[in-house]
Amino acid sequence: MLAKQTQSRTLNWLGRQLFNRNDPAAFFDPLLEPINPMWVQEYTPARVEQIIQETPDTKTLVLQPSRRWSGFRAGQHVNICIDVGGIRRNRSFSLSSSPILWQEQGRATLTIKRLPGGRVTNWIHDDLQTGTVIGMGEAFGDFQIPEPARPVLFIAGGSGITPVLSQLETMAATNYRAPVTLLYFVRIEDDVIAREKLQALAARYGALTLHIITTHETDTPRYLCDADLGSIPGINARQVYLCGPKGLMDLARELLHQRGIADTDIHSTFFSVPQADPGNEPLGGQVRFSESKLGVGSEGDATLLEIAEAAGLSPRYGCRMGICHQCSCRKTAGTVINRLTGQASGHGEENVQLCISVPKGPVSIDI
Repeated sequence: MLAKQTQSRTLNWLGRQLFNRNDPAAFFDPLLEPINPMWVQEYTPARVEQIIQETPDTKTLVLQPSRRWSGFRAGQHVNICIDVGGIRRNRSFSLSSSPILWQEQGRATLTIKRLPGGRVTNWIHDDLQTGTVIGMGEAFGDFQIPEPARPVLFIAGGSGITPVLSQLETMAATNYRAPVTLLYFVRIEDDVIAREKLQALAARYGALTLHIITTHETDTPRYLCDADLGSIPGINARQVYLCGPKGLMDLARELLHQRGIADTDIHSTFFSVPQADPGNEPLGGQVRFSESKLGVGSEGDATLLEIAEAAGLSPRYGCRMGICHQCSCRKTAGTVINRLTGQASGHGEENVQLCISVPKGPVSIDI
């Protein structure tokens, strides 16, 4: 065992020195990529087969990953890597197709909304062309359909419909035998993503009840209210899935709690990092990146990932939201606050996620 570990460390060191890569299988990627980008090993290459305009600010990418990709389960995320201005960027998106599309046709879809000022989403909308090969990671996330089947309520807002589309298509294809209701909130009619697909699902899948609710078509905004929940048959027996803007998810959770629905029956996924209240104690401190022999001072609620990047380091990361764990590394000393939970770590050695860990005093990290 020791000999294998030593060999692996040696290969990784050699890869970093010769090819600037940690994965020995990717050593020859710089030679292979110009010949055929689908041969690279550092990530799973995926060819953009089709680009579909869903709404004025939302597009669906139909991707064909190489066959070594492991596939996914309905409701999961995937990291993609693309070159924007000569710099490789990583972002996480929900898969919007059913896993059956991958199983039968070797394809998967991502439905991506343009974010104002977003470096990656704007490049995807303005510059990405069919035939381009992008990188894909393995799927992750536990926002998944209940097994065995139980009644379900989906509450989605805007682009939060994307993982729900994957789940609904899977439920319909597998004849999921329990009532399913979707409350889908959008600002105006033109913002409805995959309208035809949703209507077709509701027409052929008898267990599905579909409600599309516009919030800003009139002078008085129309938001989720208790009457919406009261119209759902047997709501207290349902598993509830939330995906969308933080305001909608917070409101939904509050209304569900008022009806006696426990957190154990509420499942959520998100596109930006929610921040727990860390209390009144000051955050920040001196961060020591031991492998890089670099010390950096920080103030406020900047995460270890943000601090490392500001110092010119390039640690591995994926979702930047605390979901995928790709940025996990070893903390050797000091205390960090988890931005998701507000909880403090121990003072000694442990693994932490850089993207959601905020230093509280001096911290040492193995980077």
